[in-house]
Amino acid sequence: MTANPGFEPVFCTIIPPHVLDTLAQSDDATLAGPARRTLERDAIERTHRRLTTVIGAPSVTPPKEAAEGKPHRTIYDAKHKTELPGRKVRGEGDKPGKDATVNRAYAGLGATFELYLKSYERNSIDGSGLPMNATVHYGENYGNAFWNGEQMVFGDGDGEIFLDFTIPVDVIGHELTHGVVQYTANLTYFGQPGALNESMADVFGSLIKQYTLGQTAAEADWLIGAGLLAPRVTGKALRSMKAPGTAYDDDVLGKDPQPADMDHYVRTGRDNGGVHINSGIPNHAFYLLAEALGGHAWERAGQIWYAVLTGGELAQDASFADFAKLTVAAARAKYGDGEEHGAVLKAWSQVGVPTN
Repeated sequence: MTANPGFEPVFCTIIPPHVLDTLAQSDDATLAGPARRTLERDAIERTHRRLTTVIGAPSVTPPKEAAEGKPHRTIYDAKHKTELPGRKVRGEGDKPGKDATVNRAYAGLGATFELYLKSYERNSIDGSGLPMNATVHYGENYGNAFWNGEQMVFGDGDGEIFLDFTIPVDVIGHELTHGVVQYTANLTYFGQPGALNESMADVFGSLIKQYTLGQTAAEADWLIGAGLLAPRVTGKALRSMKAPGTAYDDDVLGKDPQPADMDHYVRTGRDNGGVHINSGIPNHAFYLLAEALGGHAWERAGQIWYAVLTGGELAQDASFADFAKLTVAAARAKYGDGEEHGAVLKAWSQVGVPTN
């Protein structure tokens, strides 16, 4: 499946700008300094992404292993600098080394590849065996992880607010799923389509974690980024799909702003129109669906979402309602008018998104 016409890769980070803005205004220099440098670096990378879109990225020839449905991973070490990709430290099939960050990145890329291949018959990010590259130890105390349209990049965090960004496998899956969105629906990164873009990344990031752990929907914690926040932070994770708005409530970070339904939809010009904030609404709808269906969420619930993402009917500027209607149609097409169809209708009704 290729991207929609007008294909424009975007720069997507796991930490929303509004969180870094809050940290950058702290009176504590140990918090403000890394946040400001991270914001500056993100601005540079975002500009670089736009320029690459204009002049074109270098073409990538899938390796011969691609046709066999095998991953082709390469991990690079930036050595706390910002030149990408950095020095190659582990290739496909190489044994684990002493650097735990490198090993986690390698394993996370593999877990993402495996879920998409085994559950959705998708061969890597682009569906055609695209090599999966990642750079670790990016920048000095860099507090983010991002997909830049071509590869994954992980910071080590500042140790005060954020820890190593390779720790949560769902963060790795989240960012790589931005690549899947890039090569399929290519959802515009603003407002509701941007929030859908972020939600897709959260949904499949969570599914990758659940798949790796062998968890059912009932056993999963439905948290995004659990293990990423440093001990001083009052919070469990970056986001909660089960209970949006409850992931953290901290003196420095503030309170998790995500709404769980349309009654609390946040209208803002920040964060590309609230893409990391209002994603809580479709996130919650997916959680409600998965909970209702039970079992492994990457199966029936995940199949419905994946069918819409890759089906060719999801417009780049789709609203929540547009997406919801397509999930209803996909559920009926895949499973008839039974339990799955009814559960999709109920999930969207519970979050206040119309389906007709």
